[in-house]
Amino acid sequence: MPEQVCISLDAMGGDHAPEMVLAGAEIALKRLPHLKFLMFGDEAKLKPLLAKYPTLEAVSDIRHASQEVMMEDKPSVALRQRRDSSMRLAINAVKEGDAQGVVSAGNTGALMAMAKFVLKTVRGIDRPAIATYMPTQRGETVMLDLGANIECDEHNLVQFALMGEVFTRILFGLEKPSVGLLNVGIEELKGNESVKKAAAILRDIDLPIRFEGFVEGDDLAKGTVDVIVTDGFTGNVALKTAEGTARLLVHFLRETFKSSFFAKIGYLLARRSLQRFRDRMDPRRYNGAMLLGLNGIAVKSHGGTDALGFSNAIGVCHDLIVNNLNDSIKHELALFEEAMSGLENAEQEDVAVPVGQAN
Repeated sequence: MPEQVCISLDAMGGDHAPEMVLAGAEIALKRLPHLKFLMFGDEAKLKPLLAKYPTLEAVSDIRHASQEVMMEDKPSVALRQRRDSSMRLAINAVKEGDAQGVVSAGNTGALMAMAKFVLKTVRGIDRPAIATYMPTQRGETVMLDLGANIECDEHNLVQFALMGEVFTRILFGLEKPSVGLLNVGIEELKGNESVKKAAAILRDIDLPIRFEGFVEGDDLAKGTVDVIVTDGFTGNVALKTAEGTARLLVHFLRETFKSSFFAKIGYLLARRSLQRFRDRMDPRRYNGAMLLGLNGIAVKSHGGTDALGFSNAIGVCHDLIVNNLNDSIKHELALFEEAMSGLENAEQEDVAVPVGQAN
């Protein structure tokens, strides 16, 4: 039997909390019976709800929180004024070693601010990044950053590439995921200086990372690479555009099959295939964005998700815990620092060679 894994839950975070959180934890527990939960929130609300799930109740511990983080709270306000909130206490549990990871469907900015303040960043990482995965023609592709860092330099992008590669390797079991930098073209001369410099570093360093160069916006749907790296501004716009396009396609299909009697007959004939299409596009399947680069596992669930979606976010948290994500990231960063040191030494040696002795 696997060792028991303890996850802390922000039971008050999300549009449909706390009912959705408990129902999601129940679904996750059926899939992963070795889970244990610390549930942070209003005890008066949580206790009678948890009593409806006897199996979940047996492996859960309610810890009272007198505050909640509101969706409209600014990150700085939440950090200063919500110290006894369900979100903050759930993160604290990871820091204190009571839980191995935390899942919240609450305010994204507040979660990032609190997690960074409490857990701190891994040595060698300047800024944490938000990473998630999405459906493509080839399967799934991971993309980061999705909004944590609006502006990034080349060092941030390289760090994102290293973390994204490890994240993808663990999440999908890929031996050597391919990595690409999102750009306005695939030619080496295109893009801003940060993107071009990041590409140069990734091409030159001696690391077991499969860097494929630049990718464009349409490569997101093609699944050209397993990991797409970009700054938070571009990544967030790309993600929201993809989500909106998916909803538009579903809307068009629905309207088309309502358009006439024969269209409705066509829907009945194609119902099973359409259900497979719907399942493939279901955002709940891809729920669970990881805050990469922190000294602890923190997963952000979509605020509007239901129990099934939240259970998938718990599943992502579980997988990253049991596969030691942070240890793998630290190992990769150590290799990167060694490779960069060797590259800088080689460049210095080249500069130091007298002109008359150069080959």
